[in-house]
Amino acid sequence: MFSLSLIEHDLPMPPHLLSRPLPDAIKAELERLFLDKVIANLGLCVSVYDIRSLEGGSIHPGEGCSIYKVSFRLLMFRPFNGEVLVGRISGYDDKGLQVSLEFFNDICIPGHLMQFGTVRGPDGRWMLRTEDNDELYLDLDDEIRFLVSGTKYPPIPIEQKADDPPFSPMQIVGSIKGDGLGLLAWWAADEEEGEEVAEQ
Repeated sequence: MFSLSLIEHDLPMPPHLLSRPLPDAIKAELERLFLDKVIANLGLCVSVYDIRSLEGGSIHPGEGCSIYKVSFRLLMFRPFNGEVLVGRISGYDDKGLQVSLEFFNDICIPGHLMQFGTVRGPDGRWMLRTEDNDELYLDLDDEIRFLVSGTKYPPIPIEQKADDPPFSPMQIVGSIKGDGLGLLAWWAADEEEGEEVAEQ
């Protein structure tokens, strides 16, 4: 789910930061630039892990700041395809479910990647209709276990309409097709029985 990415960057240092110790000032400026930002094909930056090397400090003609060549590592959130995560249902619509991991909210589980027999109920909520005709609803704030089936980095739109949803630079597509996937409550009883059998 998390990985380290090594990056080299020519970093202009604002003069007001130069009164601080240089490593602290460099890290503060890197955090301002990268923290909570998505880098295409790398993921969401969670923190500046460390600074590997620091060179330069030259001032270019016509500029009022010194520029350092910095090599550093970022801790990135980038789940791999096939990874199983647990989140909470944060919304739903006719396309599927929206899921939140608290620090990352752009996760969708489309209707065609839900358990066989999952349909929309009369009130708009998604529900799983079992072989016994039980209706198991997927409600807001329910904990859900899903498998990562893909990660998208859509291009920044040139124009957005007023009623368009906010642009998301990174989107995770999840699936709840398969054993053990779906609401944690669905599988809790089976997991407890499995633990009792293992203890015996």
